[in-house]
Amino acid sequence: MLDSLPVVVLISTDPRASHRANEAMRIGLGVVAGENAVTFVLLGPGVHLLDEDTDDLVDGDDIARFRANLKELEVPFHVEADAVPSDPAWNAEGHRVIRVTREEIARLVQGGRRFLVF
Repeated sequence: MLDSLPVVVLISTDPRASHRANEAMRIGLGVVAGENAVTFVLLGPGVHLLDEDTDDLVDGDDIARFRANLKELEVPFHVEADAVPSDPAWNAEGHRVIRVTREEIARLVQGGRRFLVF
């Protein structure tokens, strides 16, 4: 039962200002590759990991590559609904996004077996 619970990766670090958001995505992808269930949650400025223009992101080339891998693996991003940018180019690559409230994020965390918080 415990092994079926997901590892929850919470990313609130701004990828426009720090490499930590990229590292969180990289580590989470590694956990997915180990055939573990992973729930990615993007909070606040962490939602910019899905910005179309990766040139404005620290480690943008790596972020683009990791996003492509996660999309290929059909791993969705749970995104804080109130933090989604109004820019129509946001998530231009069409990643599966599940908009969630703070209360729903709390439930995702409660349902996890391990946590990575960035």
